[in-house]
Amino acid sequence: MGNTKTLTGVLLAVAALAVTGCSGGGAPSTEMATAPADPGTATGSITVLTQRTDLVQSGAMDAYAAEFNKIYPKVEVKFEGLTDYEGEVKIRMNTEDYGDVLMIPASVAKNDYPKFFAPLGPSIKMADKYRFNDKSTVGDKVYGIAQFGTANGFVYNKALWKKAGITAWPTTSDEFLADLKAIRAKTGAIPYYTNFKDGWPLVQWTTNIGSVTCDEDATNKLAGPVSPWKSGSELQVIDTLLYDIVEGGLSEKDPSTTNWEASKTKLAKGEIGSMMVGSWSITQMRDAAEKAGKNPDDIGYMPLPVLKGDGHCATLVSDYQQAVNIHSKHKEAARAWIDWFTEKSGYSAKEGAVPTLKSAPMPSTLKDFVDNDVIFTERSESDTGEVNEIDNAAEIGLNKPDYRQKLIDIARGAQKGSLDDYFAELDKRWDEAARTVGS
Repeated sequence: MGNTKTLTGVLLAVAALAVTGCSGGGAPSTEMATAPADPGTATGSITVLTQRTDLVQSGAMDAYAAEFNKIYPKVEVKFEGLTDYEGEVKIRMNTEDYGDVLMIPASVAKNDYPKFFAPLGPSIKMADKYRFNDKSTVGDKVYGIAQFGTANGFVYNKALWKKAGITAWPTTSDEFLADLKAIRAKTGAIPYYTNFKDGWPLVQWTTNIGSVTCDEDATNKLAGPVSPWKSGSELQVIDTLLYDIVEGGLSEKDPSTTNWEASKTKLAKGEIGSMMVGSWSITQMRDAAEKAGKNPDDIGYMPLPVLKGDGHCATLVSDYQQAVNIHSKHKEAARAWIDWFTEKSGYSAKEGAVPTLKSAPMPSTLKDFVDNDVIFTERSESDTGEVNEIDNAAEIGLNKPDYRQKLIDIARGAQKGSLDDYFAELDKRWDEAARTVGS
């Protein structure tokens, strides 16, 4: 996975499949994984599984471990960077050998967390300190702490938009579409890039649920036969915008040939105007600009083109959640690593991400959001388990690319159908599934 995709959401809210179960003899201990009061007493060798293969290969993770060892000298930290993180960890979790610390895979159903992970603390107490706790709360216990969070919206090339005569964020879908048309007409650049082939960037549209209405419970409200694509709903507004972009010829000509890594350089050079992707991408785009000999300050970030009252809203969602393997023989050391990495390492700031620690400031990458009073809406994930069960039963995949790939194909005429008919089909499948799940 490397630095190409950070789940937040792609991360983000997902239990697409269920890991089949634990193996090994005897029931694992359900004792709370707590860091030692005296760092000098923490001992043992721990293995940390990570999707950031790039940071493992560059030595950056070893550098973090060296800093950690200044406080916890008797703990050895080893890293396993996994390219197909989701696939490999899903298989390993059918054994007891899945590291001491790991990022909770999307394939683990939320209600199964207590089978695989040691509890980290009571939810009420941890909510005072950390963001995004309810994503990994089962019962009254928290089983994961986010590496960081991400705000959601569009990454875009400011210089290109300015060249097209656009100096203010669009406030409606129609304004956004008009801006993309101006970019196409005045610059010749690709106004919007879908990243259709890689697939996972299409899931980034889902992470905006809550931005339309500025409602932290927007995802939770999908837990039922609620027709999620009905007129005026979050998903209807979000997916209609994507459809209209493609139907209007404002995206790349052949989406089957898109390439995520190449798209970063193209956006940095002003060959692409905008992409829907989490704010974690800003640092990557600015790095691409520097490598291409362009000004990294040309990379900007804008919220969804919807106003709530007089302002924009942007959802905040959790990236991967760090957990302790319930079978780990060094739970104290594992928890010490998670706490240090979350609070002391500086990782979230370096990545330009939203800090998990509530007391930490927003990153400089979101300065435009802060300066323009964008309302940050921390999206609740308390009913994620039920929403995912409905989604899986309906075989739609809010956190998979397939249904939006079909949406794009309808918009560009590669598949038959209309937007209204497709939304009606999705609503029917969702509502029928909601009536059967748990019955």
